[in-house]
Amino acid sequence: MKIDLTEIERVNTISKDDFYINYVKKQKPLVVEKLTQDWPAYKKWNLNYIKSIAGEKVVSLYDNRPVSHKDGFNETHAKMKMANYIDLLQSKPTNYRIFLYDLMKELPILHKDFKWPDIGLRLIKQLPMLFFGGKNSKVFMHFDIDYSNILHFQFDGQKQCVLFDPHQTPFLYKIPHSLICREDIDFDNPDFDKWPALKQAKGYICKLNHGEMLYMPEGYWHYMKYLEPGFSMSLRAFPRKISSLSKAAYNLMIMRYFDNFMRKLKGQKWIDYKNEEAIIHTHKKLNINQDISSKVT
Repeated sequence: MKIDLTEIERVNTISKDDFYINYVKKQKPLVVEKLTQDWPAYKKWNLNYIKSIAGEKVVSLYDNRPVSHKDGFNETHAKMKMANYIDLLQSKPTNYRIFLYDLMKELPILHKDFKWPDIGLRLIKQLPMLFFGGKNSKVFMHFDIDYSNILHFQFDGQKQCVLFDPHQTPFLYKIPHSLICREDIDFDNPDFDKWPALKQAKGYICKLNHGEMLYMPEGYWHYMKYLEPGFSMSLRAFPRKISSLSKAAYNLMIMRYFDNFMRKLKGQKWIDYKNEEAIIHTHKKLNINQDISSKVT
């Protein structure tokens, strides 16, 4: 049995009005296949090109290890030169990923290779970010701290994306005081005996190819799996809804600092407590009776 996932709608191209009225206003995800085909990036951007212009830069890497009280918010797991990292990506599967690589700061030369889409969103010009991953590496299910509307462009490789709108949160075992759900859930092959609430979840799925863009509305949960080595660029726009703005402000100014404080104060007990509370809150809200100790190890 699989999670109930619907293929995300795809179009070749789309007008500004159509995109805004039918997707941004309705907060519906969409894949646009040919938005980038007149960009220089469409022909130039691949891993070898990035290696040629940034090979000597030292990059921060993240892997799939569970959240630990020893780690700060988004703390780096390893570092290496970009050239060595790309060699690793191209030689074998690896869990190491580059997360939130600041294009404008680190690789401003790339700015001339893409266009800011005139597509009905006021994009934040200071925040184009790059993401890199190797074959089968995964980005755990999460939502973004700032509740942005995101245009996510894939380059040099294929990626699978699974999305859930914020209304599906009650079924996803969200960890309190965080942006993630239980990290031990395998969203490719979930164990419904351990995670029965997932049976009620309804989400979206797509495979992004080189040059394609995925629109992710504000507050959407997303889980990414690199099917091939590659990288992506995200452009962001502020949330439209007042409720999303208030949640973003809380996450940025209160939640992350409180969580870090509690990790330092209580250590692993705080992490374990939150993981248990994710199950207790989910099952209580949905009237699911389950023995945590016997089902989850």
